[in-house]
Amino acid sequence: MKIAVPYFVLACLWRHAEGFAPISLSIQKEVTTIPSSSCLKATVTPNAEDLTPLPKGISPFEKTLSKNLDIQQEFRLLAKKAVQAAINNSSSSSNAPLLELEFPPLLGGDGSKSQFDDFDNVQELDSNKDWTIQFAPLFVDETEFRDGKTWLIFPDLKECELARNEWLGARYQAATFTTIEAATEFLIGDGSYSAPWGAAIANGVNKIMGAGDKGGDAGLLGDTKALDKLVQGDNAPSALNFIIQPGNGGPVEDWINCEKIHGASPQTVMVIVNGALDKVRDGYYPAVFFPKLASTVDRFYKNFESVFYLKPISDKGVYGWLYRVYPEPWQVVLQSVMTGKNGAQFIEDTVVYASEKRPSYNEAVAKLLEKQRALAGK
Repeated sequence: MKIAVPYFVLACLWRHAEGFAPISLSIQKEVTTIPSSSCLKATVTPNAEDLTPLPKGISPFEKTLSKNLDIQQEFRLLAKKAVQAAINNSSSSSNAPLLELEFPPLLGGDGSKSQFDDFDNVQELDSNKDWTIQFAPLFVDETEFRDGKTWLIFPDLKECELARNEWLGARYQAATFTTIEAATEFLIGDGSYSAPWGAAIANGVNKIMGAGDKGGDAGLLGDTKALDKLVQGDNAPSALNFIIQPGNGGPVEDWINCEKIHGASPQTVMVIVNGALDKVRDGYYPAVFFPKLASTVDRFYKNFESVFYLKPISDKGVYGWLYRVYPEPWQVVLQSVMTGKNGAQFIEDTVVYASEKRPSYNEAVAKLLEKQRALAGK
C-alpha cells in the first residue's frame, strides 16, 4: 500500500532529517558614488575611507584562513551595529522598522563552506539557528529588550526544540522561544495561521506520536514543551522579533505569516535572518501560482531595510560581493587574487561602486567587469 505524504511533513523532515595557502589581504577603495534616498532617515554618503571593509577570510580563495577564523562572530558584531543604528534612526517613526540580515551562514570555522561547496538546507537552517541564538544576547541586556521581550521565532517546532536543548546557558534562554505558528496564533487568534498544505494531517501525526491534546514529545515533528508560554503584559507584546530563515527551504506560507505577525504587532522591531527575501521581492514565485505570497510584496517586503547584507557575485569571470552595513551605502567590492614581488599570492579588495540605492545584479557585475578590465590593462 502506498501512502501519500503531505509536502508540509516532507518539508519538516527535510529540514532536519583544502584550497589555497593563507593569503594576505590588500584593500583598495576606488568608489563611484550615486546618492539616493534611504527607507529610514536619510544618510550622508561617507568618504571611501569611512566604508566598512569586507570581513577577513570570506573569499573562496582563502579557504585555509576561513577555517581559522570565527567569521560568523564578526558578522554578528557588524549586524548588531547595523540593527542598533536602524532602531535608533527609526525612533520618531510611528511603526517599528522592518530589517533584513542576509549573509553566508556557513563561512568560518573547521567546517567553513562557500557557495562553491556542497551543503544542504539542514546545514543552513542549523547554522542560522545557532547564529541567531548567539545574536540575541547582544540585545537582551538592554532594558527595552529584556524580560522575554526579545522573541526568537523559529520556522518550526523541531528547530525550537533543538535550540532549547542545545543552548542551555542563561544568556541564551533569556529570550522567548516560539515559532511562526505559535506567534501568529497568539497575536491574532486561533485559525489565523496560514498553514501549508497537509498541516492538519501533520498535526494529527504529531498528536499520535506525542502526548495527545496536552502536547509533549511529538517525535520528529517537535516537542511543544520547548515553547515558552506567551503572556500578554509579561513577555508580550515583544519589543524585538528575530525570525529565523522563514520560507527558504520550507513552506512559502512562512513569509505570509511574517506579514501577519507584523500587522498584529507593528510597534515591534522585526528582523528576518537569512529569509531569502530577494526571492520574494524579485518574483521567483510566480503570482499566478502563489497569489497570497505575491500580494505581500509591495505592501510588506519592499519595506524592509537591508541593514547587514553580504552576498557573493560570481559571473563572467569576475568575483566580488554586494555588501552593506547600515547606515552606510551599498558597496560593490571586487576581489582579485594578486601575486606580489616575492611570488606570494594575496587577495586585493577594491570597492568599485557605492550607492545609497541598491544596484541590480547586472549593474554590480558590470561594475566588477569594468574594474577588472581596467586592472588588466595596466
